[in-house]
Amino acid sequence: MKRINSPRDISLLQINQEELLVIACDSAGGLGQKVQDQVKVSNRILGKYTVKVPLMEVMSLGAEIITVVDNLAVEYEPTGREIIAGIKESLALFDKCGCLNGSTEENIKTVQTALGITVIGKTTLKKLKRYTSSPKNNIIAAVGLPLVGDDLLQNKSQAVNFNKFLQLKKLNYIDQFLPVGSKGILYEAKILAAENNFDLKLIDTELDLEKSAGPAAVVLLSLPEKDLAKLKKEIELPLNKVGRLI
Repeated sequence: MKRINSPRDISLLQINQEELLVIACDSAGGLGQKVQDQVKVSNRILGKYTVKVPLMEVMSLGAEIITVVDNLAVEYEPTGREIIAGIKESLALFDKCGCLNGSTEENIKTVQTALGITVIGKTTLKKLKRYTSSPKNNIIAAVGLPLVGDDLLQNKSQAVNFNKFLQLKKLNYIDQFLPVGSKGILYEAKILAAENNFDLKLIDTELDLEKSAGPAAVVLLSLPEKDLAKLKKEIELPLNKVGRLI
């Protein structure tokens, strides 16, 4: 099995001449309903938001999801069960509930919620090239606003949810997708440029390009500038130009 280097926060493992595994993970801690959780949020929402990050990272490279593993550092009843319900809510959107496996903590009583989720997908080298390539002069646009914690919970309509991501994936004029997390928009925009061996020319914007986007509240898109107006009509989310590939 050969490892393929990528500037993205994922693992690529070539398993034969044509196919490879795409692996991504995410974690959350201090969010939930337990006594020492710093941000109070329902366990269902926690599961739903946490799983969407690695799902989007894997699917952004054109991979089909084959396995989702939840590592829950909480008891199954009721916390784990409720988190799993949120995870399954996202997986049900594309009929992948049967892919889920995981574990809970049944030996030690916990006072703070913590979990990790790993997603494994499979794709081809041909598809990988398609989803990691953009032509020169493409625009890098940010869909959604960088939100985290309570700000996200209070402004959910301004963030990319998993259902909206699935809609974006169907648009054939978008060349690349890249979810934005805690490292911010600027960091990920530079990743897109590096992936194409281009430089990034920033475009003035009111967005805070270094602010955490939490659980992928923002998705970066690479697309021709002529298609921006079409994109704006097709989504009901904030859309901002971030830069240009040069």
